[in-house]
Amino acid sequence: MLPKITVTLGTRPEIIKMAPVIRELENRRADFFVLHTGQHYSYNMDGVFFEQLKLPQPRHNIQAGSGFHAEQTAKILVGAASIFQQEKPEIVLVEGDTNSVLACALAAAKLHIKVGHIEAGLRSYDRTMPEEINRILADHCSDYLFAPTEKAKTILLGEGIPKEKVFVTGNTIVDAVYQNRQLAEEQSRILAKLQLSPQKYFLVTLHRQENVDSPARFGSILTALEKVTAEFRMPLIYPIHPHSRKRLNELVLSGVEGLNLAVPKLTLIEPLDFLDFLQLESNARLVLTDSGGVQEETCILGVPCVTLRDNTERPETVEVGASIVAGTSPDKILEAARIMLNKKKGWQNPFGDGKAAQRIVDIITGGSDG
Repeated sequence: MLPKITVTLGTRPEIIKMAPVIRELENRRADFFVLHTGQHYSYNMDGVFFEQLKLPQPRHNIQAGSGFHAEQTAKILVGAASIFQQEKPEIVLVEGDTNSVLACALAAAKLHIKVGHIEAGLRSYDRTMPEEINRILADHCSDYLFAPTEKAKTILLGEGIPKEKVFVTGNTIVDAVYQNRQLAEEQSRILAKLQLSPQKYFLVTLHRQENVDSPARFGSILTALEKVTAEFRMPLIYPIHPHSRKRLNELVLSGVEGLNLAVPKLTLIEPLDFLDFLQLESNARLVLTDSGGVQEETCILGVPCVTLRDNTERPETVEVGASIVAGTSPDKILEAARIMLNKKKGWQNPFGDGKAAQRIVDIITGGSDG
């Protein structure tokens, strides 16, 4: 008899990366349900993904919304514990490094429910990032640790996690990209809508709190974008999260010394659904991002990437030559853009073969010994 499984998610990246797992569970007619924490709660940030990826609607939504980390995590922890007590799942699946992941993993562990952490073993070794705290604590209260790469497995074993709990499965983002790339090419009209030609624009994503909540760092990155547009004369498309837009507006009102916020070729657009973003991403000449998921996606798609952070928990992207970690210095970002634009493509995707979801479901349902 198959175990009862809860698939938990709360943000756009979690929905995308959990979609292949949900499809695999559906294909096997497993006993499962989806719990949405409501960490991302606007239609553009989450609702559209359920429709577009044809996923079952969540049975429960905690509707945590935004708030301070402690407040948001506490809401999810209390809500998840109540639902787990009501539904009595045998396994709870979490994915990634968000407050939703930590709260749901902790709620399940305290109720003696087995936890499966998808994308386990990632480390930036920067404890100032809330995501780093979340992923470490989630790993150490999980029973199944689904590492995307051998490097991630080595990290987990080095932290004393028993080897029988660790499984190298590949990353479900590969499954998601493979399953949806052709659909994006067929259905998306985003290039025509934005009057863009393939390879004739740059794509920017910038949302991490350590960047956008720091006027100095955010201002420095915007200065870098000015320099990049001035040198390469390419439009920069920036699908901007609501929180990032709020911080950008505050910068405009307060002003930052030496910064011209009227970046002539920077085009701000609303957050995109997955198919539109995948199409925009796969046809970009260069992507500049502080998103770990986008680092993975560009690596898989063969698109050069500049990582707008001081470190990365996806070192594999750097090692294969798909990305450069540039920090937030305008000169370093510009130099990184030059290097990546001149780099020969054709690197090997280190994140697996697109069958991660199948392996994960095999393991938790007893279909595989790992």
